Amino acid sequence: EDENIIINPQFDDGLNNWSGRGCKIALHDSMADGKILPKSGKFFASTTERTQSWNGIKQEITGRVQRKLAYEVTAVVRIFGNNVTTSDVRATLWVQAPDLREQYIGIANVQATDKDWVQMQGKFLLNGSPSKVVVYLEGPPAGTDILVNTLVIKHAAKTPPSTPPDCEGAAFGVNIVENSNMANGTNGWFPLGNCNLSVGTGSPRIIPPMARDSLGPHESLSGRHILVTNRTQTWMGPAQMITEKLKLFLTYQVSAWVRIGSGSTGPQNVNVALSVDNQWVNGGQVEVADDRWHEIGGSFRIEKQPSKVMVYIQGPASGVDLMIAGLQIFAVDRYARFKYLRRQTDKIRKRDIILKFSGLDSIGNLGTLVRVRQIQNDFPIGSCISRSNIDNEDFVDFFVKHFNWAVFGNELKWYWTEPQQGNLNYKDADEMLDLCQKNKIDTRGHCIFWDVDGTVQQWIKSLNKTDLMKAVQNRLNGLLTRYKGKFKHYDVNNEMLHGSFYQDRLGKDIRANMFKTAHQLDPSATLFVNDYHVEDGCDTRSSPEKYIQHILDLQGQGAPVGGIGIQGHIDSPVGPIVCSALDKLGTLGIPIWFTELDLFMSRENAHLVNAEGELNEAGKRYLALKQEWLSHSHGYVDEEGLFSFRGFSGTYNVEVVTLTQKVSKTFVVDKGDSPLVLTIDL
Repeated sequence: EDENIIINPQFDDGLNNWSGRGCKIALHDSMADGKILPKSGKFFASTTERTQSWNGIKQEITGRVQRKLAYEVTAVVRIFGNNVTTSDVRATLWVQAPDLREQYIGIANVQATDKDWVQMQGKFLLNGSPSKVVVYLEGPPAGTDILVNTLVIKHAAKTPPSTPPDCEGAAFGVNIVENSNMANGTNGWFPLGNCNLSVGTGSPRIIPPMARDSLGPHESLSGRHILVTNRTQTWMGPAQMITEKLKLFLTYQVSAWVRIGSGSTGPQNVNVALSVDNQWVNGGQVEVADDRWHEIGGSFRIEKQPSKVMVYIQGPASGVDLMIAGLQIFAVDRYARFKYLRRQTDKIRKRDIILKFSGLDSIGNLGTLVRVRQIQNDFPIGSCISRSNIDNEDFVDFFVKHFNWAVFGNELKWYWTEPQQGNLNYKDADEMLDLCQKNKIDTRGHCIFWDVDGTVQQWIKSLNKTDLMKAVQNRLNGLLTRYKGKFKHYDVNNEMLHGSFYQDRLGKDIRANMFKTAHQLDPSATLFVNDYHVEDGCDTRSSPEKYIQHILDLQGQGAPVGGIGIQGHIDSPVGPIVCSALDKLGTLGIPIWFTELDLFMSRENAHLVNAEGELNEAGKRYLALKQEWLSHSHGYVDEEGLFSFRGFSGTYNVEVVTLTQKVSKTFVVDKGDSPLVLTIDL
């Protein structure tokens, strides 16, 4: 269990078992006139004459790593030379399957420097049965040496379940901000920087809507506010220490009214921020472009005991006055929210169902027993999958049993299907789609294009306008012709609120034209916009208002936008804040889907099953929710031959027991608001 699968991990046996990947390697006991010494042991290795970022030191570990076992990697590294002071260093696995398929798996990375040794850590698991496995270090630009002191790969220790947070004595809904209503002048507040604080009047007297949804009936606000003048930096504003008032692991909702004075040129960003041991934490943002009062809302959660927490309000440009009224920070009672959501679910997601039985003897109606069990809820719940996942039969079993939709992590993205111009790779996506189709799992096509500059291949960036337009057309034709009718949804151009690569080069019409062409090539697919931080109040670039305007602009140009994608990467979800965004988006009258809630690739602890295949607490909650979303009922047929119950849409089995027979039938309930009458012929 504790054995290191790396041979000669500290180079005590020279460079035996190590080699260069496209470069040379050397052994040292010191470098740079004795300024660089090993952190531990007597030796370290260096890579020299690196001409590509993927050049580095490697070791073959075939046969020493087993599939479906979690491993952890630890390395001590630094960089040297070429005037590079800091660079990303990555540990990567090159894996070759028996059919010669190659796969590169990033297993750890760290920001290394030329000043000192740093430790790199990560975990990995092999899903398939590889014929060859090589671990290597890579990353820094050509000409920069990678130095490695030790490299260790061991079985990962089983992660113990985390302790449930201690919510004992939590004062839910109680404002922790002192003198929020300014009844005592500016007591409790201090200016951040050399701005001036005073008390103004004439602010709203009701608490903002999102806070009202959380707190219920609430006393009126005072009508007083903090007026901040003489601001000479964007970060200047009112501040208050709240260190002792916070409890770990609780989600806190932030709410206030904000307004800016005259003198601003263009929209201003206002931010409720927290300084947690001098680290900035976002408590909510809003963009203000007029002299009205605006609601600001957000949330945060602290998981490590801080020594100092300060809340402050900042954002507008130098010289712009800032006003804040009724700032509230309060712990959210999630269990109360769950009760409310269950009531809402019963009201919105269920409908009245009346089973009308024909073929019953009217005399025997009253003794007829009915048992109704829902087999499947048709509410779409999907999972992200990758090509490597589907080599693991345990993963596949869990996936097909518990999900009815899928999205591919990277395998449909343009940088995956055409990494170099003309070098097409649809093999991974084909195999994943085949698995989904065989198991009747619907799929989302993510994504045709991605408008964020950093996600675009270098060969695309090097094209002139004419060739880029041709490449875009080829991408549309190639992808949508190949998979016509196979993907139910497409994210046409991902994250247009956060990037504009194609629009900047091809003009404003290109976005709408992508939608139009995609619809012509595959009319059966629903075409989505897809973006992040729409629903959590923490990013003014993608507020619900801006998303709505973005969609209206596309529709105004004739783009057939059929769905709104909300990625769902929310750090500290608060129901009323999310609902407020959804209600605003709902005015457009098109379907809203959470599309990436919340993928493990962006959050370390977002899995449902551990490496050993055991359900963790999140997995248990998920399966319990799936059970909760199944409707069951039993009772007797009434004198008119009817049996009524309230249930979710989906597939049901009904068992009817009379004195003389037992009959079992299957029926389907579609979504709808009005009562559904189903005739069941016995």
